[in-house]
Amino acid sequence: MRTPRRFLPSTALLSAFEAAARTGSVTLAARELSLTQSAVSRQIKLLEEQLEIELFARERQTIRLTAAGEAYAREIREALRKISTASFNLRANPRGGTLNLAILPTFGTRWLAPRLPKFLAQNPGITINLATRLTYFDFRTEALDAAIHFGARDWPSVEMACFRSEEVVPACSPELKTQYGFGTAGDLKQAPLLSISTRPNAWDKWFSAQNIGGGSGQTMYFDQFAIVAQAAMVGVGVALLPTFLIRDELSSGKLVRALNLPMESSERYYLVWPPDRSAHPPLVAFRDWLLAESATEA
Repeated sequence: MRTPRRFLPSTALLSAFEAAARTGSVTLAARELSLTQSAVSRQIKLLEEQLEIELFARERQTIRLTAAGEAYAREIREALRKISTASFNLRANPRGGTLNLAILPTFGTRWLAPRLPKFLAQNPGITINLATRLTYFDFRTEALDAAIHFGARDWPSVEMACFRSEEVVPACSPELKTQYGFGTAGDLKQAPLLSISTRPNAWDKWFSAQNIGGGSGQTMYFDQFAIVAQAAMVGVGVALLPTFLIRDELSSGKLVRALNLPMESSERYYLVWPPDRSAHPPLVAFRDWLLAESATEA
């Protein structure tokens, strides 16, 4: 179904409106756009006529957004930003070799980033733009081609490929381990426990795997693994951490296993993407590389 033309104003009209809305001045908007004041005023008036909505209230020599204009300005500003970003990416790589990827912060910095030079060397011409996301989002409203997801196969309306599992272990500072003298899994309930807010039941699952019930005791929650790991290193408490993300800390002794009782997480790491991006060449190349790279660690 084709969108009526009145709902698809030209970018010239939208740019004039957005600049005036943002600066609150036709004069400043004209200066920014290298146009005359009358040209900007005329474009805004044409937009209002096309939409059949008053976007500005005129008061002598000043303008003020109406309620409708204020709401429209927010939407238009985001739309123009997306168009600008798409144009910039195309200019940077005329072959369309850009992958916009959402990543989990700690996974991105500790696992993916060190390996990206290898991918880029194998795939010259491809550009990767990274954005951090901690929770689900809607691909229809975000200009992203794919995302790294940890969890179950429960992200609706996407395609996905599982590329690795995860083992977690209770870890803490050497001093905290000495202070509490952990001997059994139940001893951990006497110490402060640290967890990430996106995995609120992680400790309950770990205690259950050790055949210990009754809840996980005193737990502090953080929003990122990097902060949890840092808190564990300085002795705040015991954290349940993925071993592949804390190898350096375990090797250096900044973190130690409170108990050598690892548990394989029931969740997995997935690469997810909207169906309409499935054949996007940079995504295909990245998907193939990610699966192969992860297989070498299996």
